[in-house]
Order: sequence, then structure tokens, then C-alpha cells
Amino acid sequence: MSEILCQWLNKELKVSRTVSPKSFAKAFSSGYLLGEVLHKFELQDDFSEFLDSRVSSAKLNNFSRLEPTLNLLGVQFDQNVAHGIITEKPGVATKLLYQLYIALQKKKKSGLTGVEMQTMQRLTNLRLQNMKSDTFQERLRHMIPRQTDFNLMRITYRFQEKYKHVKEDLAHLHFEKLERFQKLKEEQRCFDIEKQYLNRRRQNEIMAKIQAAIIQIPKPASNRTLKALEAQKMMKKKKEAEDVADEIKKFEALIKKDLQAKESASKTSLDTAGQTTTDLLNTYSDDEYIKKIQKRLEEDAFAREQREKRRRKLLMDQLIAHEAQEEAYREEQLINRLMRQSQQERRIAVQLMHVRHEKEVLWQNRIFREKQHEERRLKDFQDALDREAALAKQAKIDFEEQFLKEKRFHDQIAVERAQARYEKHYSVCAEILDQIVDLSTKVADYRMLTNNLIPYKLMHDWKELFFNAKPIYEQASVKTLPANPSREQLTELEKRDLLDTNDYEEYKNMVGEWALPEEMVDNLPPSNNCILGHILHRLAEKSLPPRAESTTPELPSFAVKGCLLGKTLSGKTTILRSLQKDFPIQILSIDTLVQEAIQAFHDNEKVSEVLPIQKNDEEDALPVLQEEIKESQDPQHVFSAGPVSDEVLPETEGETMLSANADKTPKAEEVKSSDSFLKLTTRAQLGAKSEQLLKKGKSIPDVLLVDIIVNAINEIPVNQDCILDGFPMTLNQAQLLEEALTGCNRNLTEVERKKAQKSTLAIDPATSKEIPLPSPAFDFVILLDVSDTSSMSRMNDIIAEELSYKTAHEDISQRVAAENQDKDGDQNLRDQIQHRIIGFLDNWPLLEQWFSEPENILIKINAEIDKESLCEKVKEILTTEIAKKKNKVEKKLEEKEAEKKAAASLAELPLPTPPPAPPPEPEKEKEIHQSHVASKTPTAKGKPQSGSPKGKSSGGKVPVKKSPADSTDTSPVAIVPQPPKPGSEEWVYVNEPVPEEMPLFLVPYWELIENSYINTIKTVLRHLREDQHTVLAYLYEIRTSFQEFLKRPDHKQDFVAQWQADFNSLPDDLWDDEETKAELHQRVNDLRDRLWDICDARKEEAEQERLDIINESWLQDTLGMTMNHFFSLMQAELNRFQDTKRLLQDYYWGMESKIPVEDNKRFTRIPLVQLDSKDNSESQLRIPLVPRISISLETVTPKPKTKSVLKGKMDNSLENVESNFEADEKLVMDTWQQASLAVSHMVAAEIHQRLMEEEKENQPADPKEKSPQMGANKKVKKEPPKKKQEDKKPKGKSPPMAEATPVIVTTEEIAEIKRKNELRVKIKEEHLAALQFEEIATQFRLELIKTKALALLEDLVTKVVDVYKLMEKWLGERYLNEMASTEKLTDVARYHIETSTKIQNELYLSQEDFFINGNIKVFPDPPPSIRPPPVEKEEDGTLTIEQLDSLRDQFLDMAPKGIIGNKAFTDILIDLVTLNLGTNNFPSNWMHLTQPELQELTSLLTVNSEFVDWRKFLLVTSMPWPIPLEEELLETLQKFKAVDKEQLGTITFEQYMQAGLWFTGDEDIKIPENPLEPLPFNRQEHLIEFFFRLFADYEKDPPQLDYTQMLLYFACHPDTVEGVYRALSVAVGTHVFQQVKASIPSAEKTSSTDAGPAEEFPEPEENAAREERKLKDDTEKREQKDEEIPENANNEKMSMETLLKVFKGGSEAQDSNRFASHLKIENIYAEGFIKTFQDLGAKNLEPIEVAVLLKHPFIQDLISNYSDYKFPDIKIILQRSEHVQGSDGERSPSRHTEEKK
Repeated sequence: MSEILCQWLNKELKVSRTVSPKSFAKAFSSGYLLGEVLHKFELQDDFSEFLDSRVSSAKLNNFSRLEPTLNLLGVQFDQNVAHGIITEKPGVATKLLYQLYIALQKKKKSGLTGVEMQTMQRLTNLRLQNMKSDTFQERLRHMIPRQTDFNLMRITYRFQEKYKHVKEDLAHLHFEKLERFQKLKEEQRCFDIEKQYLNRRRQNEIMAKIQAAIIQIPKPASNRTLKALEAQKMMKKKKEAEDVADEIKKFEALIKKDLQAKESASKTSLDTAGQTTTDLLNTYSDDEYIKKIQKRLEEDAFAREQREKRRRKLLMDQLIAHEAQEEAYREEQLINRLMRQSQQERRIAVQLMHVRHEKEVLWQNRIFREKQHEERRLKDFQDALDREAALAKQAKIDFEEQFLKEKRFHDQIAVERAQARYEKHYSVCAEILDQIVDLSTKVADYRMLTNNLIPYKLMHDWKELFFNAKPIYEQASVKTLPANPSREQLTELEKRDLLDTNDYEEYKNMVGEWALPEEMVDNLPPSNNCILGHILHRLAEKSLPPRAESTTPELPSFAVKGCLLGKTLSGKTTILRSLQKDFPIQILSIDTLVQEAIQAFHDNEKVSEVLPIQKNDEEDALPVLQEEIKESQDPQHVFSAGPVSDEVLPETEGETMLSANADKTPKAEEVKSSDSFLKLTTRAQLGAKSEQLLKKGKSIPDVLLVDIIVNAINEIPVNQDCILDGFPMTLNQAQLLEEALTGCNRNLTEVERKKAQKSTLAIDPATSKEIPLPSPAFDFVILLDVSDTSSMSRMNDIIAEELSYKTAHEDISQRVAAENQDKDGDQNLRDQIQHRIIGFLDNWPLLEQWFSEPENILIKINAEIDKESLCEKVKEILTTEIAKKKNKVEKKLEEKEAEKKAAASLAELPLPTPPPAPPPEPEKEKEIHQSHVASKTPTAKGKPQSGSPKGKSSGGKVPVKKSPADSTDTSPVAIVPQPPKPGSEEWVYVNEPVPEEMPLFLVPYWELIENSYINTIKTVLRHLREDQHTVLAYLYEIRTSFQEFLKRPDHKQDFVAQWQADFNSLPDDLWDDEETKAELHQRVNDLRDRLWDICDARKEEAEQERLDIINESWLQDTLGMTMNHFFSLMQAELNRFQDTKRLLQDYYWGMESKIPVEDNKRFTRIPLVQLDSKDNSESQLRIPLVPRISISLETVTPKPKTKSVLKGKMDNSLENVESNFEADEKLVMDTWQQASLAVSHMVAAEIHQRLMEEEKENQPADPKEKSPQMGANKKVKKEPPKKKQEDKKPKGKSPPMAEATPVIVTTEEIAEIKRKNELRVKIKEEHLAALQFEEIATQFRLELIKTKALALLEDLVTKVVDVYKLMEKWLGERYLNEMASTEKLTDVARYHIETSTKIQNELYLSQEDFFINGNIKVFPDPPPSIRPPPVEKEEDGTLTIEQLDSLRDQFLDMAPKGIIGNKAFTDILIDLVTLNLGTNNFPSNWMHLTQPELQELTSLLTVNSEFVDWRKFLLVTSMPWPIPLEEELLETLQKFKAVDKEQLGTITFEQYMQAGLWFTGDEDIKIPENPLEPLPFNRQEHLIEFFFRLFADYEKDPPQLDYTQMLLYFACHPDTVEGVYRALSVAVGTHVFQQVKASIPSAEKTSSTDAGPAEEFPEPEENAAREERKLKDDTEKREQKDEEIPENANNEKMSMETLLKVFKGGSEAQDSNRFASHLKIENIYAEGFIKTFQDLGAKNLEPIEVAVLLKHPFIQDLISNYSDYKFPDIKIILQRSEHVQGSDGERSPSRHTEEKK
């Protein structure tokens, strides 16, 4: 049950957690899954408040919410069940879930929701349930312990377990301690026992020696004299020799007797065996085998003799050794006897021996002690050496470990940096790929929107966004921006600004979308108003503060400044020291400079009084410069401990602290005193600041470091070269250093250049040159490039040299100090090498870019070479740089000399005498003075200090103008040159002084004009861009919506289905009735009319939908908004013109010292199109509105059209569109004309005002004082110039008094009046020229806007009309397709009516598609006819498989073993042939066989002249089947053995079918076309199965087949000998070669081959020929193999069982009963085989080689005479029977009836 529930939960409901039967209780203990199950059935609405946790509060919450729902479902649930689930009791959760499953299934069947079930309950029950729920919660809360209790129990259990483990550990330790104590006691006891044992042994030895010293010499007997002893000795020796000689003789006799017995026995046996073997082998074997046997016997006899000799020699050796031992023993006894002395002598000798032994012991002990002392000294010395070597080795190991650690750390850092670079590169690539995908999808979207015609503007905008790394799609809305916009909104604003800027640039430069049409290209006005640009530039210069003069020296220095950079230990200091020997250069190291500065502070270095004033000025200016630098820098960089300061700090701080401790520091009061501090030098002051920071533990900031470097550079002589060692190290240091040395900030210069390059509305061409970048602070920067590994290797080499440092210094204290200092430095370097490398790698890319961008001064050198080569390279570079600097300075000096000479030559030229200039005004004098100062300074950069045009006219334009002499050279006639036009290069601008307050007002006013113009243009262009997207989206929407409207569903298929059902339900007897057919035709007509009505109605609805789309106000509103956008552009151009006109008027009036007249005229406003129908008064509107009248269909009047936007055929709705478009065109033209006229009127009014002013000024003038010269204004040429009144009148004099007094005009006043008149005329001419230029540009812009507006409106209307026409085309095509589909349906219906057939497949008509659905049938097909099973037919007397199976069953019942008596077999055949019972067992040809023929047939199958093998009979009668070759038989045998893995010799039916035979059952069977005709019978396939049934043993379960026995049956052959050899090959498993060929004549062989089983049945001639050819090939192959017998052929061994299996034979049966005869069969060849095996030397009947076996005469006779493996020729009998029957012509009644059957 749990598995069913798990499957329901996991597969059907798919709960969030997989549930298994083992974890069932645990999964549902929290109640969360129960709530999820109820939630999936919409019964638990508060599932979101369930907690998926195992704490007690979560369980209480979950089950409290589950209880009402479970009670609502009727599931038994109370606090006991809940407690059981929570405590995970077995079976509780399963039971509850099973009840819930049943309840939910009932609920699912009822179809009620949870709310419905609650409403169906009674109110009283609901209240009761609420009370029960409250009670349940209270009881459950008391039953479930708190989570803290759970936690406390868990902690308690954990501590109890820990207590148990600790207790067990203590017990284990106590037990180990006891065992250790017992073991020590046991060891002590064993040691005591051993010691006691040694003591006892030593005592026993002493006692034995003492006892040995006391020898009691007995009195010698009478017979113990010397002669007696010798005689006894000789007698004993003689006796022993006799005994030994007797034993030897006995032993030899015994050995001889044994040898003789063995030799006689072996000889007799060998003689008899050899004689019999020789007799047997003489007949059957050759002499070589006998010789081998004889040789082996001889070798055995010789070996036996050798063994006997060795045995005798061993005995003699033993005897000799025994005699020698006896002789030694006798001599020892003799010596002991001779050496016996008295007891006293023995005792004295023992004492002497003791004394001598003691002396030797003392002497040896003394030698041993001396030797120990010597060894101890040598050992101590060696230990000291080993200790020093171990310490050195350990230091080396520690150093190698430290090196490996550093290397691993470096590799890790390198990997992290590489990973960071990879991630950065990957993120960049991913971002680019995302942008590419976005661009592709955007293009795809708009291809769909625009029918693959994306506008150029959209694609250009997308490319701009793509190239600027901006997202293509909108990230957020920017219509309403909050106070703090998000990142996406900021990105959208950046996108909008980018596109707006591009659109504005296109509009300003008139390219892209705003490119000029062909008709406007020829009238292109100049792109810049030079007069206005000059005015704006002059006003801007007036408003800016004066610039400080440059302090660059006039004569440049030849000194070279450079720096040498590189990683730590790259060789910078070493290279610079070597360079200092060859070149007079000054090396500046930041570490040394900081130390010197601190030391200067400690030495209280003060300013000397003899210092020049300039130096004091520099020192005074230095703090100011530092303050300015600090203010310009970011505050966070001032005291930041960056990578540079980290790099500088370690070496500097340590040395500083040492110096601070070593030297006497001044008192704090002296340092703090301001007077003494101010008297210190700049270096000391900087050192004080540095020391103060270092004492606080802070790093020295970059600003202070740069000040120290700059101070050191300033102290170097001017013409001396200097190189910085390893500085700057960061980009900030490089920037500060360059700014301090050159006085220019590159970042500020870049900002100024960008600001100067920023596009403005008017540019002064005379001052629009690019600001040159300042030259770099250094002449060259050399980088010593080394790898990180090389730096670390050099550090390790330094430390290794320190370890191996053994050179002795003269002074020990100096050596110790040097070692300590080097050790500290090396340790410091080792600790910070990684940080320094990382800092360099982080900062170098920025430094490389800094030193390469403006002027590439960076030189990289590979420093991973030897020191000498590196020094040579650096020397070459330094020499080259010095030569370059020298050439550069010389070139500058030459240029200055050339400039001076040119200025001197210009000064010498005679200048035309100008009229005497009036005394300059104070402001003018200042300007002239500034211009002179600027001309004197040779290195003035940037913009000029005063008005550059005036300076150009006074100084620069003088040599350019042609002198009168030049003009006379070109032509003999004097031609007056034309005066220059205002704004041209030759024109000299009027630079009269203007009031001081005018620039302060006009410059912001122009900025306001410019910003307002640019912002307005950008806003309008943005709206036009957005409107383009809106138009495309709208057109796509109406296209798709109209297509969907055309595809709306209809109900035509319902009518068609109903008609088809009625048509098919017609009775069968009415199909051929004419009236019925007419009625059906009428129904078809009605159906067609109804369908046509539906089509017409749908067409009318679609046309109405199209008209509704056309009549929408979208097009009119869009055109109106577009025109308003273009009108806004016109208004922007008009506003710019009006503002520029006012600015020019104020500027020139101020120059003329006139009071500007307040313009009371309002700004000209271009009216906009009114989009709504509200009536607004003009007073309420700031901008005038023009009402827009849309032309309706009723108001359209036919008129000739000069230009038609719509091409082709039009309907009334599209004519309305075109009429409205013409009205819009007219409105645009009118607005343009209005704006153009307004500009022209303003210019004319300005010119008129100028003329009126001039007339007013010229009226009171005296004609005598008229100037003879004409004004420059062309429009007032006819009027002579008049005297200009003075602007300023002296105070205190009234005008009447001035007019009344007579005026006396002097020549100077006349010249002044003349000059003022010329100036006024020039101002007027310049003013009007600037105004006319603005007029031309504005008129051109207005015309361009008008042209683009008309083109855009025409394009928009064309697109919309194309969409309307496309909709009309879709509508017509769809209507025609629907009508055509209805006609097709009608034709099909009429065809079936005329042919009187039902329509089985469904007729499908939907909208414009009609087809016959072959997948759906209205009524089912009739059942198909069943093909009958295949039946085997009798052909040419061949037995069928059924007949063969019937015969097999009968023979198996009679003789299960396969052998039956020949008489019984004949009787069975006669019974089957003659009786009616046998008609089904044999074919008709067999029914004519007589008894003699059957007996003859039996004789052919007889085995051993008494028995018949019925399996062989069935095998022969089952022909035809492919007769196997010998190779096929062996291959089949191998297949069976491969399948028989257990090598049992038997296989099952499955294994038999898996292995297969030499032929398969796959025949080319032709399947008959008639389904009622049976398939042909596959005989070969059934024969394969029949062979298994024929040879298998069915007594076993499952039936087993002896495959070797079966293949022996198939080994039969027409040739008897060949059949036997085939059988032997099958039995052995390999091919058996014939040793002796059977002497069979070729004629007999041919006849036997011809009479094979291939001719047994009258088969077709082709099959018979094929089988005959196959047998001949088999015989030829075997003969060929036999002729080519290899040497090692027939080496396989054959056993007795195999021979008996091949050659079968039985004795005569004692009983005629078939069963009794079968039981008493014995193989008649067994005795002969046994004798053969014995003859061949196999006494125990071991297997013998086939080659040896085949040579035996018995086997050869048996092979030649054995006939069981010959195919019987029963075909002759059948043919003879047929022949006799045909000649007789008489038939028996039974056979006649059988033939009829």
C-alpha cells in the first residue's frame, strides 16, 4: 500500500519532496507535505503560511491548520493521530494518508471545491467544528514539547554520549597503563632472572676451575706400563680393522647378490618384452622406434652402474674419516697421560696462569681506556662537524622550502591574475556577444515589422549603440524619472543623449538623413559666420581673467632628464652606478633623497644668507605650488598608502629609524618653533614632514615625494644630466612630477583641447587652431624588463650568497654590522618581494600608456642577460638620447634666430604712412601693451592675451599685403584693388573698445541662445525618431490584426458535416433512383448557396473593418504631430536668427557707444497645427495654432491633380487620404513662406533702421566738413559720408551754448572726424554683412526643413496607403479562394452523387481551404480478409514435414534408441503402404511399392545384416536438403561447441537455433498478390526444426540434442571410404587425412557418385546437377588434401569411446522382439579395437594418434569395408516401381480411391 501511495505522491501529484516507503513517517512528520497535497486539490488556501521545518512550533502550526480541512473531508484525525505522526510512529502516517487518498478521490468524483463543501455544512456543525479545532490546538500544544525541550534533550543525549566515550577512553587508558606496568615488571623480573643466572654460571665456572686444579692421580697398575699400553693399542687397532674389513665384505656381498637378482629379472623381462615387442613391431613398425627403446635401456643400465660406484665411494670416504677421528682421539689421550704431573706443580701452574691473566686484563683495560678517550675526542670533533653540516643543510633546506613557498605563492598570484584577466576578457566577450545577439534579434524583429525593409536611420542608430557598447533594447522607462534614477534609467539617458547628439551632428552638417537634395547642392551657403565667430571670441576673451605669463627660460638647456624603471632586483641601481663611471650624470634615488632630507632636518640645515634672491623666490613659491597641487588632487590620494608608498616604505623607514636612533635628534621645542622651522632649507622642511609621517606609521604621500624629487632636481646645475632611479612608480606620481617640472597639467590640457574642439554655432577661423600638447618632463624612460621568476631567482641568489658568505673581514665589528644590515635588508626584501612585484604589475600598464601616448619616450630592454651586455645597451641608449637632445636644442635655437632676423627685416621695410592716429584710449593702450609683451615672450602658448585679430592686423597682416611696388610690377597700369569683403581673410575686423559690462551680459546670452537652439533641435529630432518606431509598430499591428480578422472562424464546416451525414445515411436501394439524385443535387445547390452567403457576409464585414481602419484619425494625428515637429525646427531656426540679430545689434551699438534701443516687438512665432477640436482664444495661447480641416468623402470635389502620391487604382477612401495630404502640403508651404518672409522683413527692417540713423546723423553736419572718401556700404553708395556727431559731450556745457558758439575746426579735429566716419561706415558694413550671412543661412535651413518635411510626409502617406491597398488585396484573394473551395466541394459532392458511392472520408471546408481528410473516416472499413496459413504440397514423391513427423512418432514409440530389426521394419513399411492407414504417411508414389521392393529397400538400410536405423531412413527420405561439405560439418560442430559453454556434448532447442546449421531457412519466397491465397511453404526452415526433433532425446526436460551424433548421420557420403573419413573428422573435430587410399576403380567411384542421394527423387535437373557437382567438389577437395598431406598431419589423438561412437555394430539378437533386441546390442568391433590399442602400446587404452591408428591393418580393413556411412540408393527402387506401374496399367480399387482422394 505504501508503494501505491508513493507512486501517487511522486508521479501524479509531484510533491516537492520525493517520498519513499522507508522515509514515509519522517517525510510526513512535519505536516508540510500533507498541506501541499491538500493545496494541490485546492482545499488548503493558507498553504503559504505552512512552515517546512522540523521544529515543534512549525509542526504545531501545520497540524493546527490541517485539522479543519481533514475533518471537512471526513478523515479521522485527532490529537493522538497527530502526536503519532509527529513522533514518527510506524504505520500512522500511512494509514492517515490512505484515508486521505480515498477521501480525495471521492471529492474529485463529486467535483466539489473546498468552499462549496464548507457552505454545504450546517451552521451548528461549523461552530462545533471550530470549538473542536480550538480544543485540538490546546491539547496538541500540551502534547508536543517545546523546541527548547527538544534541543535540551538533544544536548543532554549528546553529552551523555560524550560522557560514555570519555569514560570508555579513561578505562582504556587505565587498562593500557596497567598493561604497561605489568610489562615493565615482567621485563624487570626477566632481567633479574638473567642476571642471577649469569652470576650462578660465573660461580660455577670458578668452582669448576678450582676443582680442575685439584687432580688426584691414581697409582698405575702393573699392566699400565708403556709397552703394555702400546700392545693393547695395537691389538685394539687390529681388532677394529678386522671388524671393519668384515663389515665391508658383508656389505659388498649383499650388494652383489642384489645386483645379480635385479639384473637377471630385468634381463628376462627385457628379453621377453623385447622379443614380443620386436615381433609385434617388426610387422607394424620400423627399426627406428626399436632403436630408441634399446638406447633407452642401455642408458638406464649405465646410470645404474654409476649410482653403484658413487655409493661405494661414499662408504669409503666415511670409513677413512672414521679412522682419522679415532686416531686423533688416541693421540689426545696419549698427550693427557704424558702431561700428568704432581698436584703441587699443577696448582702452581694454575696460580701462574691466573697472575698472567690478570696482567693481560689490566694491560688490555688501559689500552681500551686510551682508545676510548681517543675515540671520544674524534667523536666530539666529528659531531661538531656534523652539527655544523646539519645546521647548514637545514638552513639550505629551509631556504629551499621558503623559496618553493614563495614560488608557489607567486604562481598562485599569477594564476589569480590570469584568472582575473580571463574573467575580464570573458565578461567583455560575453557583453559583446549579448549585444550582437540583441542587434540580431532587433534586426529580425524589425524585418518582421517592415517586411525586410529596415530604414537606414534605424540601422544606423543601432550600429551607433552597438559600437558604443550600449544596450539595443530598452532597459527602463525614462518618461518619469525619480529623484535618484536607477542604473538602467541612467543607461537609457546615455543612449538617448548619444542618439540625440548624432542626430544633431547630422542636422548641423547636413549629412545622413539631412543630406541636401540635388536641387539645393548648388546654392549651399558658407558653413561658418566668421564675423559672428570673431565677435564671440572677442567677447569671451574680454570676460575671462588675464593669464599669467609663462616662466619658460628663453634659452633651452642641453641637459638630459630620464628615469630608469623596472621590477625589484631588475638591476637598476647596478646599471646606474656603472653609467656614473662613464658619464657625468647625477643619479637620484627616492630612498636616498628621503634619507638625506631627514638627515638635513636632523642636522638643522638652514638657509644660507648668500643665496640669491631667485632661490628664495623659488622656495617661497614652493609651498604655494604644493597647496595648489593638493587642492587639485583628490583628497583620498594625499595620504593614501598606495602601492608606491608601500614599496618605498620598507627600505626607507628602517634606515630612517636607524639614523634617528644613531644621531642626536633636536629637542621637541626647537622643532616646534616656527621661526627656526622657517629658517630651515626646503629639503630640511620636507624631511621634517616625512619624518613626522613615518613616526606616525603612515606612508609618505606622492605629493611630498614629488616635492623632494623636484627640490633635488632644482639643486642640480642646469647643464648637468640627471636620471631617476626607480621613480615614478605610479601614474599619480608621474602626473605630479610632470606638472611640477613643466608647469602644465596634461589632463587639463586635454580638457581644454576637447573644449576648443567642441562644435559651436560660430567659430573664429583665426583662433580655431589646436592647442599644442606640452613636451614631456623626461627625455627618455628606460624599462629593464625581467620576468617574475628572474626577480625571485635573483633574490634567492642573494640569500644563497649570504648563506655561503665566509670571507673574513679585517674588522670583526664591521663584518657583524654589515652582516646584520644585509640580513635585515634581505629579510625585508624577501618579505616584500611579492608585494613589490604585484604593485609593479598593477601600475605598469598605466605608466606605459602615460609614457607612450603623446610622445613615445619609452624604451624597453630585456634585462635577463649578463651585466656587461646590459650596461653596453644602456650606454648606447644614453649616448643616442644625449645626441638627440643636443640636435633638438640646436634646432630650436636656429628657429629663434630665423624669427629674429625676419622680424628685423620687417622692421626695416618702409611702411605706408597711415593717417595720424588719435591718442589711444586707456583700454586700448592696455591691449597694445599686452600684445607687445606677448610678442616678446617666445614660448607663448594657447590663445593670445589680447584681441588676436587686432594683433594680426597690426603685426601679422602687414607683410602679407602687397606694396605699391609689387602692384606696379604685375601691370604697368595702376589697378585699384577691390576692397576686402567683411568676414574674408583680408578683412580687418573692427576691434573698438566695448563697455566692460557688455561681455558679461552678451557671453551668457549667447550661451543661452546656443544651448536653447541645440536642446530644441535635439528634442525635436528625438521625437521624430521615436515617431518612426511608432509608425512601424502601428502599421505592423493593423496588418496583423486585419489578417487575424480575415482568419476569424466561420461555421461552414458544420453545414458540410451535416450534409455529409445526411448524404451517407441514405438507404442503399435509393442510390440509383433518378428522383433521389435530383433531390441530392438540389441539396448540394442549397448548401452551395448557403456557403456563398456566408462568404459574402464575411467579405462585407472585412470591407467594413478596412474602412474603419482607414477612417481612424491616427494618420491625421501622426501627420499633424510630424508637421508640428518640423514647424518646431523652423521656429528654432527663427529664434536663433532673432537672438543673433539682437546680439549683433547690441555689440555694434556698444562699440559705437550708443545706448541700445529696447525692442518692443514680440518674437515671431510660427503657428502649429491644432490636433484637437477645442476652441482656444489667442490670448490664452502662447504659440498660435492653425486649425486643421480633414477633408471628408462628401466634401471632395473633382479637380485636376498636378501631383499624385497614390499610384494605380484608388477608391474613395484613399482619395480622401490624398486630399488631406495635399492640404497638409499646402500648410507646410504656407508656414515656410511665412517664416522666410519674417526673416527677410527683419533684415530689411534692420537695414532701414541703419539708414535712418545715418540720415539723422548726417542732417546737421556741415557740407564743408564732408569727407571726400566714400563709405564701404554698397547699399548707401549714393549718399556721401557725413560727419558723425560726438557721442560724449563735455559736462557743464548745454547743447544750446554749443550750437550758438562758433565752431573753429582744426586739422586734427577734421582728421578725427574723418576717422570716426570711416569707422562708423566699417562698423555698419561689418554689421550688415554678418546679418545678411545669418539671413542666408537661416533661409537655407528653412528651405531644407521644408523639403525634408514634405518628403517625410509623402513617405508616411505612401506607406500607409500601401498597407491599405495590401489589405484590400488580401480581402479579394481570400474571397476568391473561399468561393473556389466551395466550388470544389460542390464538384466532389456531384461526383459521388452520380457514381452512387458514399463519402467515407471527412469533407473539410474551413475558410479558404477544402480537402478530403484521409485520416478521419465517417464510417468504418469492412474487416480485411484473413490470409490462410501455408500448406505443404506433395511434389515428386517427397515426404512432407507432417508425414515425416508422423513416421518419427511411430518409430519412436517402437524403437526409442533408433535401431529396429530389418524384418520388423519391413513389416511396418508393408503395413503403412498396403493398408488404408498408411495413406497419410507416404506420398502416392510410395503406395505402389511391392513387398520385394520394400525388402530391397530394407536391405539397403540394414546395419550389420540384421538391424535398421530408422533415423537414417527418415533422414534419407526427407531429401532434398543441402548436403554439407566436410568443412561445413566442422564449422557447424564448432558453432555447437561454442554454444555448449559447459561442454556437455548436448544442447537445447534454443541453443540449436542460435547456432544454426550449414544452411538457413531464408528462401526467396514470393508473396502472392491475392490476399486469400496462402503463403508458400518454407520447407528448409521446417526441416531445420524437424532435424532437432529427429535426433533429440525427449526423455530429458528440456529435450537435449547430441550434436556430434547428429553430425555423424550427416557425414554419410555416396563413397563408403569418404563417408567414414568424414565421420572420423567430425568425431575428432579436425580434418583427417587418408593414409592409404582405397583401391576402388574409377568406374565404380563414378557410378557410386552418380548414384548418390542427389538422384533419389526426381527433382528438377538444376537441383540434381547442383548436388552432384557439390559432391564431386567435396571428393576432389579431399583427394587434393590427401595428396598434399603435411608432415604433422593426423597428430590428434583418438580414444576408444570415439572409435566406438564412429563404428557402430551389434551381435545377433537373441530375441525377435524389437525391444529385446535393442537392449542386448553389443559392439562387435570393441574386441578388435582393444587388441589394436594394445598392439600399438596402449595397455590401458590411452588415446592414440590418428596417424598411428590409421596404419593398423584392422582399422584399414574396417574403413574399407564399413558401409554404414553410405547413402542408400532408394531412388532406383522408386523409379523401377513407377516404371512397372506405368507398363502394367492395372490399378487396385484401393489405390484408385486413394488417387481420387
